[in-house]
Amino acid sequence: GGANRRVVVITLGDVFRRYGPASRARWGSQRSSAQLAAMHAIEACRTEALGGQVYRCPHCDQVRYAYHSCRNRHCPTCQHDAAQDWLARQQDLLLPVPSFLVTFTLPAALRAIAFPHQAQVDDRFFRASAAALQQLAQDPRFLGGQLGMVGVLQTWTRDLRYHPHIHYLVPGGGLSADGRTWITARADFLVHVKPLAILVRAKLQAALRQTELWRSIPAEVWRQAWVVDCRPVGSGWTALKYLAPYVFRVALSNHRILGMADGEVTFRSQDGETRQTRISTLSAEAFIERFLQHILPKGFVKVRSYGLFRVGARQHLTRLRAQLILQQRKVELLPPDDERPEPDQHQDLRCPNCGQALRLERVLPRQRAPPDVQSVASREQRR
Repeated sequence: GGANRRVVVITLGDVFRRYGPASRARWGSQRSSAQLAAMHAIEACRTEALGGQVYRCPHCDQVRYAYHSCRNRHCPTCQHDAAQDWLARQQDLLLPVPSFLVTFTLPAALRAIAFPHQAQVDDRFFRASAAALQQLAQDPRFLGGQLGMVGVLQTWTRDLRYHPHIHYLVPGGGLSADGRTWITARADFLVHVKPLAILVRAKLQAALRQTELWRSIPAEVWRQAWVVDCRPVGSGWTALKYLAPYVFRVALSNHRILGMADGEVTFRSQDGETRQTRISTLSAEAFIERFLQHILPKGFVKVRSYGLFRVGARQHLTRLRAQLILQQRKVELLPPDDERPEPDQHQDLRCPNCGQALRLERVLPRQRAPPDVQSVASREQRR
C-alpha cells in the first residue's frame, strides 16, 4: 500500500547525470575548467565510477553497494556532514567572549564585473573588508584594539542568483596596542556599520583602480550606499556552530530539489524577508547555469583568517584565551560533552531487509571513465 511506497530522493548528481552531457555539448567551450571538473565530480559521486564496497547480509543474502564520494567542495552530498569535522579542528578559535557576525555585500552594480573576474574581485573584496573592519575597530573612538576574524565567502541567494557577500565571525573585543590588554566590546554592539560601509567601499575602490577592470566599473558604484550588517551570535562554541554551516554550505542542498521531468527542474527556496517558501521551476539548462555560477575558481580560498586569528598568531591566541579565562573564572571554555562533535566512528552497516550486520564481500575499483548515464539510470530503476 501507500505506507510502503518508497520516496524517491532526487539529488544534484541525478540532475547532472541526466542533463549535464547536453549542457556540456552546447556550452562546454564557455565553461571554466573548475566548472567542468565540478560537473564531472558531482555526476560521478557515489556511483560505480568512483569504486566502493559490496556488502552482503549473511542472514538473508541481501546485497548492498556503497560507492565512494567525490569530495568536491561544491557537491551537496559530500559537504552535508563536513561542518562537524571542521568544528572539531577549530579549538584555537574559541574565546570566552560574545561574538558577532559581520556581513559585507558586494553591490549589484559591481556584480556584472565581478562574476567573470571572481578571483580578482573577490580576493580584493576579502582584503578590503577585513582591513576596513580592522581599521575601524582599532580606532580608539570605537574599540581601540586588534580583532580576530574568520571570513567565509558566499556567492548565492536562496534562488541561486549571483550575490557575493562575506560573513566574518568576530569575537567581541580586541587586543590593545601593547599586546597585553584585552578591550571588551559591549555585548550587543561591535562597530557602527555606516562608517564601516563607507570605509570598505573606499578601500575596494582604491584596490580596483589599480586593475584593468577599473574602466568597466560604473561610477554609480562608488556613490551609492553599501550594505554591511553586524549582529551578535553568542560566544565560544555557540558562535562557531553558527558559522560552520556558512563554511560548508553549497549553493543548493539536495533536499531542496523537488523534481525533474520534461527538461525542467523544480526546487524549493525561502524568501529572505517574508520567510515564505517559494517553488521555482527552471529549464534544466537554466538550472545548471545558475548552479555553475557559484563554482569558485580553482585554488580560490573561500575561508580566510585575519588579525588575531591568522595562522601565525595561533600561539599568541592560546595565551590570550588563557588570560581571558582567568579574568572570567566562571566561563567554561569547552562546551559540555553533549554539545561537542563526536569523532567519526565506523558505523556497522545494517541490512535494510532483516536488520542484521552486513559483511564486506569485495572492494570495487575506481573506473577510468566518467559514469555512463544510461547505466546509472537503469541502476536507479532496478532499485
